[in-house]
Formats: sequence, C-alpha cells, structure tokens
Amino acid sequence: MVVKRKIGILTGGGDVPGLNVAIKAVVNRARDHSIEVIGLRRGWWSVLGIDPSNPETIRELTIPLTKECVRKIDRTGGTVLHTSRTNPSNWKPEDVPNHIAAEDILQKDNGRVDCTSHVLKVLDALEVEALIPIGGDDTLSYAARLHQEGFQVVAIPKTMDNDVFGTDYCIGFSTAVTRSVDAIINMRTPVGSHERIGVMELFGRNSGETSLFAAYLADVNRAVISEVPIDLDRLVNFLIKDRKNNPSNYAIMTISEGAQVLGGEIIQTGEEDAYGHKKLGGIGYLVAQEIKKRSGINVMHQQLAYLMRSGSPDSLDRMVAVSFGNLALDQIAIGHTGRMVALQQGNYTTVPLTMVTSGKKIVDVTALYDVENYRPKVHDMLGKPMFLY
Repeated sequence: MVVKRKIGILTGGGDVPGLNVAIKAVVNRARDHSIEVIGLRRGWWSVLGIDPSNPETIRELTIPLTKECVRKIDRTGGTVLHTSRTNPSNWKPEDVPNHIAAEDILQKDNGRVDCTSHVLKVLDALEVEALIPIGGDDTLSYAARLHQEGFQVVAIPKTMDNDVFGTDYCIGFSTAVTRSVDAIINMRTPVGSHERIGVMELFGRNSGETSLFAAYLADVNRAVISEVPIDLDRLVNFLIKDRKNNPSNYAIMTISEGAQVLGGEIIQTGEEDAYGHKKLGGIGYLVAQEIKKRSGINVMHQQLAYLMRSGSPDSLDRMVAVSFGNLALDQIAIGHTGRMVALQQGNYTTVPLTMVTSGKKIVDVTALYDVENYRPKVHDMLGKPMFLY
C-alpha cells in the first residue's frame, strides 16, 4: 500500500483578497503529486491550540482539503481557514493553553515563553511532513523559525502593504491599490462639490507603497508616505495652491497610516501584539485637523482601512496567487524547502526563507518619490519592470 504524503497549509495575520485562490491552487496541484493537504485553522494558533491527545481539538482546528471542498472558495475574498496574529515563540505565560506540557515551554528573557517544542510535536502527531504558511513578514518570521528547527517549509508572501523582504510583490497588494484608487476617484465627488481638501488615509505600516501607488494611479495632488516625515507648513501651502489652481476648487491627498509629522511619532494605540506591533491609524485625522486650522479651509477625511482588503481579488492578485500556490507545492514535491516563493523583476522564483527576517522592504524614495513636493516621481519608464523596482 502506498502511503500518501501529507502537508499542511495555513494563513496568518491580516486577511487579503487572493488567499482562497492560493489555497485552491495548492490543493489542486497537490493531486498531481499524490500529496494530501490539511488546512490548519486560525493561523499559528492552530498548532498551539491542538492537544494531540484530544481529538476534539484536532477536529476544531484542522480540515482536510480536497478538490471538491475548495472548488468554489476562490470566488470570495478573505480566508476560509480563518486567521490570527499568533506567534508561538513569543507567548504570554498566562495565555499558554493548559494542555501544553511544562517541558515544551521555554522561558525568555522578556518574560514571554516559546512553545515551539509543542508546535513540532503537534505537526508530528498530525503526520504533516511540510507546511505552506501564507502570510506577511510577521507570520513568515515564525515559519523561518520552524525551518531553523529542521521542519520543511515553503512560504507564500501576502500583504496589502507589499512589504515582505525578498519579493517585489505580495498577494493582496494589487487589489488594495485598486480599492484605494476607486475610493479616491469617488471621493472627488463630495470633495469637489464642497470645494474642500480631501485626505485619504491608507494602510501601510513601514512601507508607503499603497499611498504612493494609489496616488500615482489616481493622480492626486500630494502623497505622504511612511518613509518621509511631513513638514506640515509646506504640505498645507502646497494644498492651498493645488486647490486654487484646480478649476473645480478642491485638492486631494493620500497618506500612509505609518506616516509621521516632522519631529513627531507614529500614531499607535492599544497593546502590542505577539510581534510587537500596536494598532496604527489616526495620522490622517490629525493632518486633516492641522490643514483646516492652518488654512481655514474645510477638510474631508476618509480612513479607508479594512475596505482596502475586502471583497474578491482582482485579476493580478488572482494570477499571482495561483502561480505562487502552484510554485510552492512544486517546491515541496521536489524537497526544495526552506524557501519563500517570490517575484523579482517580473519573474517567478524562490528565495531563502531566512530573507524574510534579514531586512525591511520600503519605498525606494530616491527612485520613486519627490521628497520636496510630496509626490510620486517616475521620470523614465524605459526598462523598468511592471512593479517599478
């Protein structure tokens, strides 16, 4: 009797359009290699929450993925496997599930605990030989940890911020920019009708790519990104002139949620998550209030937020999700693990998974941004790849 190989797949961090497309691609491709796929539900929480001696936890947090059960999932956004922001190597001691044995908990200097030994026991009990985690740099940083422990991993990058180091493109970015451009164009109606200044706050923690590309495509007056602090006086003066020079007497700008005022700090609220991040958001409102105070012009502020990651993926995200899913499964089939699938200069490839934690991907300000005027800057398109890197 031939024993089928078995792998697991999970989605972690924020949801983006295209996750279900990638999951379906992995499952369909697995049939070509006689590989069984099980879904691990709720991201990295699944391997913490499972008690190998309790079948009920296994039923709750895993699901066999067959061609029949994934047949329709690509028609919707989000993730059928659900998700969480969980880091098994940085867990609060009081939150450790009771079923995790003391010998599987490693105390850390920061007061947190590392439950990776339990994770490896769970994967062994599930008879999973390899994992395909789909996530951003946080989720994939733990995937890199598992690889260092000797477990087979091939990762798929996703994030609408497009900031995973080692790849030019992440699943979710195109749809997020598409949603943003549509919202900006629609926002021109009320902003123009009332002759105001519009401020559109977009997601983007360390990288300002969503603000930059949405501004570039929607042709806004000014774009503020995470990488360049704002001189409010200069920005306000620009917007006053932009409004005056517009026959419809309005101006509109984008701003990354991770942006900051010159000499100020990033606006964050709440407790740190398992990866050390607080919730971002609010810089758009602060800037809108300052614009009104300094110019005397009424301002419309719109925080686009979760609408950027809602709904079904666009065609580009579908293309990349299918291709990443197929490539990831093929790598596991041939035993080429410890990798992340990637796009570089428009070509599909793989890179060492450790690259995820080796740097931060941010906007190439020199090549793509006019710092003095707060605008996208692309002087010469000749020879540039589609994603302008």
